[in-house]
Amino acid sequence: MSVARAGLRAAAVSLLAALLAAGAPAQTAPPEVVQTMCQACHGLDGNAPVSAFPQLAGQRPEYLQKQLEDFLAKRRVNDAMAPALEALNKGDIPAVAAYYAAQKPKPAGSSNERLLAEGKALYDDGNTATGVPACVGCHLAGGVGNERYPRLAGQFPEYAVAQMKAFKSGARSNDKGKVMRAVAARLSEQEMAAVAEYLAAQP
Repeated sequence: MSVARAGLRAAAVSLLAALLAAGAPAQTAPPEVVQTMCQACHGLDGNAPVSAFPQLAGQRPEYLQKQLEDFLAKRRVNDAMAPALEALNKGDIPAVAAYYAAQKPKPAGSSNERLLAEGKALYDDGNTATGVPACVGCHLAGGVGNERYPRLAGQFPEYAVAQMKAFKSGARSNDKGKVMRAVAARLSEQEMAAVAEYLAAQP
């Protein structure tokens, strides 16, 4: 990459970060790797066309950056990500994370009122009988997340359940302080389905 091109990319990332900090809508074009690789699974606007893949629109940029760095370092492994990782350079990560974070999420939605109510109770209060803590403690009200924990609002139930199961089995182990592995170990499949349904309905 030329010095001039590197300078332009750095300037674009800085501008996008400033827009995000100011709460202004980002008009920056998608990074090249998003257009050539990421959009096939995650959508150009970060709203995935298939429920097996995560919604990235509106996700916390810090979380997206960590996940991409973990994929590159093989601290997190996913076969579907392999082709994209071949095209991703570490220098692309801040721009990709900032771009998807700036996109408007489209909630997956929920049509199961019973599961939704059960999931809300678990999310807000946990399960004291089995030692499951309230999800709201880390992911905040409505699943909006923060700099340390990801946004879960609007996520596809299929994807959310798959990740909880991966944490429970240890197949996924890149959580900070083993927090999600400890929580998932106490969750039943019914509880996973319920909390995922609740999260899918959040805007």
